[in-house]
Amino acid sequence: MEVIRGWSHRPFAITDSSCVGDARRFCARTAQDWGWSEVDVGRLSLILTELGTNLVRHALQGELWIAAPAGGQEVEILALDKGPGMADVKRSFQDGVSTGTGSPGTGLGAIRRLASDFDIHSTPFGTLCLVRVRPASQEAPAGHRQWGAVSIAAPGETACGDGWAVATEGGKVSAVVADGLGHGPHAALASDAALDVFAGDPFAPIESFLPDAHLGLQTTRGAAVFALRMESSGQLKYAGAGNVIGRIISGVFDRSMITQHGTVGVQVRRTEVATLEMPDHAVAVVHSDGIASRWKAEEVVPLLQRDPTLIAAALLWQQSRGRDDATVLVIKQGDALE
Repeated sequence: MEVIRGWSHRPFAITDSSCVGDARRFCARTAQDWGWSEVDVGRLSLILTELGTNLVRHALQGELWIAAPAGGQEVEILALDKGPGMADVKRSFQDGVSTGTGSPGTGLGAIRRLASDFDIHSTPFGTLCLVRVRPASQEAPAGHRQWGAVSIAAPGETACGDGWAVATEGGKVSAVVADGLGHGPHAALASDAALDVFAGDPFAPIESFLPDAHLGLQTTRGAAVFALRMESSGQLKYAGAGNVIGRIISGVFDRSMITQHGTVGVQVRRTEVATLEMPDHAVAVVHSDGIASRWKAEEVVPLLQRDPTLIAAALLWQQSRGRDDATVLVIKQGDALE
């Protein structure tokens, strides 16, 4: 069994080349503290330079979102913008192809060659690029990652009051998203307490998780919590309290997952567990109320075959309210989880 305790992404607005330098130095310091080799640190810096330079030269309202999960095994980078997009993404990977002037046109192809993981999606309304960088000495994980999440702290805060975690075992997946009341360090303490309960027994019956979390959060300000369990067969059970929202999306299916009112750690009713069957090729999306609740399924459907983290980033990028912590967790179903 693998338990992944979630992280948050640090946003860097890229308005000029100095902003690219800030992001690059942040990553270089982090990787050196982990003991990465000079070659791996240099590879990471080059990727950041190319991504950031592309945003400065070609994009509107570009940002880099960077996550450095504990343990020093990986840096996750998202480059996002509001357009104008790339007319031919595949052609843009070819060395010598450039959409600007004064550029040799080797950036995007170099990024893909240097990255440990790479995914990209582009429309006239914006481009999203996902890159993960791991040390060369680290073995690549088996199979494709079937979950992904993006979490951003409220403006002006360094601690994110949202938290998320995922556990996998065979073909099963268990997950939780918690949104501590308010934002800042005290909200983070509440969401951390929910993750502590989850990590203690991630595959405990979902009927018992919410009462156990309620007890575990009683010394905190409380949190909205959503938990789900997905079997390899596609059966999904979920329960929660508060304004963390779940939804199942496929090309032909769109269903919200409704949970009860209340605040875990403060006041909740008896746990209500719901069960549904996941359609083929569907994804489960769970997000905090930092995301607008009335987003359209059409925003996710074109991305269903993409990396789940890219799907999560696209939804947060398009639908963030911009005044609170915001988290999106995406889980794909099917035997690819095994």
